[in-house]
Amino acid sequence: MPTIPVGSSAPDFTLRDGHGRAHRLTDLRGRSVVIFFYPEDDTPLCTGQACQFRDHHADFGKLGCTLLGISPDSVESHSAFAAKHALSFPLLADEPDATGSPRVCAKYGAWGEKNMYGRVVRGMLRTTYLIGPDGRVARRWDRVKTPGHAAKVLAAAKALHGGEPLATPGEGKPVGKLSKSAKKPAGKRSRQATGRAAYTGVISTKGKGARSRSTNARVRVKTERVRARRPV
Repeated sequence: MPTIPVGSSAPDFTLRDGHGRAHRLTDLRGRSVVIFFYPEDDTPLCTGQACQFRDHHADFGKLGCTLLGISPDSVESHSAFAAKHALSFPLLADEPDATGSPRVCAKYGAWGEKNMYGRVVRGMLRTTYLIGPDGRVARRWDRVKTPGHAAKVLAAAKALHGGEPLATPGEGKPVGKLSKSAKKPAGKRSRQATGRAAYTGVISTKGKGARSRSTNARVRVKTERVRARRPV
């Protein structure tokens, strides 16, 4: 299904979080809501994205803005993911139905065809929505690139809260001026094995990638030492 156009009413849904509690979108009417759809718990990019929102959670809270993450993972998976990375906002389980499609993700256009290593497959399309207190879509980010994404969404939420005009739909330049807290996350950044900057608290993920350059270098040195010890 296509994404929800800016200005249109956000479709209602009810989903359970990692504690089994039900969350209904219409119950949040009167508050702004950020919903970020992501592919899978505890994988490198998804963990980085979730930790960005966690680091800015207090900033969203000051605006009266509710954060919700949605993926096709189970309630149990969300519970473990949130506990591991100290995620302080609800992660909602939109498990696939009999057709293999997560109902809410599909309704919001976050489930569809994409190119994976030269093959066209159906899966999650990383998408974020900012919904206004009136229940209408105020801003949408399509095929999200994770670095700095939470800061861009926070800037848009601040503009919405302040009554400023928002930018056009899709991933674009941040709206308005970013505060110091929005420009960079709380705490120091670490480095993941992939070489990408990571937010605080990203300790490890199940989606372990290829060896880093430093690891490969250590392996080569060790191999050369072993060869040197062998008798000629």
